[in-house]
Amino acid sequence: MITGIGQLITPQVQGPELVVLEDCYIRINEGRIAALGPLEEAPPLRGRKVLDVEGGVVLPGLVDPHTHAVFAGTREEEFLRRCRGERYTSGGIRATVAAVRAASEEELYRNGRHFLLEMLRSGTTTVEVKSGYGLDLENELKLLRVIKRLNEDLPLDLVPTFLGAHALPEGKGSSEYLEEVLAMIPKVKSAGLAEFCDVFCEPGFFSVEESRKILSACRAAGLKLKLHADEFQNSGGAELAAELGAVSADHLLKVSDEGIARLREAGVIPVLLPGTPFTLNAEYAPARKMLAAGLPVALATDFNPGTCLINSMLFIIALTVMKMGMTVEEALIAATRNAARALALEDRGVIAPGKLADLVVLDLKSYRQISYFLGHDLVKYVLKRGEVVYARAHPGLCQD
Repeated sequence: MITGIGQLITPQVQGPELVVLEDCYIRINEGRIAALGPLEEAPPLRGRKVLDVEGGVVLPGLVDPHTHAVFAGTREEEFLRRCRGERYTSGGIRATVAAVRAASEEELYRNGRHFLLEMLRSGTTTVEVKSGYGLDLENELKLLRVIKRLNEDLPLDLVPTFLGAHALPEGKGSSEYLEEVLAMIPKVKSAGLAEFCDVFCEPGFFSVEESRKILSACRAAGLKLKLHADEFQNSGGAELAAELGAVSADHLLKVSDEGIARLREAGVIPVLLPGTPFTLNAEYAPARKMLAAGLPVALATDFNPGTCLINSMLFIIALTVMKMGMTVEEALIAATRNAARALALEDRGVIAPGKLADLVVLDLKSYRQISYFLGHDLVKYVLKRGEVVYARAHPGLCQD
């Protein structure tokens, strides 16, 4: 039983509204929500394990549906040069590729563990993690094995994505590397190391036609599809995601009106990554236009070593409210229910009977303070499947 809840905040299972309940309880059984309601209607506490959250704000565990959280090395010099006005290029990805190829699986595991536990302590309970810094079969599989091990060892769920088509390796032409990626797909699938496939569909990376070939092969192999789309140019990525029935299209800073309409018709979830334009000093995605079109906007960090070191979904929620014109209610729905749906997960992101008891308790009086207290230590407890995996008063529960 969770008692002492000041506010319980949850999206509706279906619908656009954020539900706010006060002075209520949650009953958990075998890792799932069994019941919730007004505190005066709570069943007897005798014989139950009770967590009193002392007036805190309870919301669903945050879901981050787009990260590159396993890597080696750092790129602070590139970051500082961009701060002085240099343009972003794919060369930075190759720097991380070199570091990953030189790193052992143990080193990659330690790095990933450090950052993922940071994410857990800031309220994230489900994280998509991409490969993409290997750019050959050996090292892509190495990254995916590390992601699998981290998923087994850490108290949060990781969703693995194969991103062999992240950039062109040094010295390889596009046609040559395209064939290499196509040859990787059955090996990745047979190893059982990925649930999704992703492609960086952008001029200078992979064309629409190249992306179509890779994604079609992944779909035929039984992998679900995601797509880096329309980040730097309107390249038709959103339309391709709709054509192929991708689960999500991500970035979308330069998406066209036609692309928005196609995403809506095809039921593709748009995943917006405001931390990246914040870091790159770029224009933000047209969130209000997507919401007006009826799209179920999701949010993610895009945590990666080059273009976004932000790994807190609470920070992303605040940034969304500050920079993209979304309300805090819209941002919370985007970071929970809609983010889960961007990973084809229907069992989380909502506090309702039958859903996973993935919960975050914030040391706030009102959920509307989340953006206001940007950068503050807000997380009091994190629960994963009904178990407390982080408590601010006892950080040893989730030590790096």
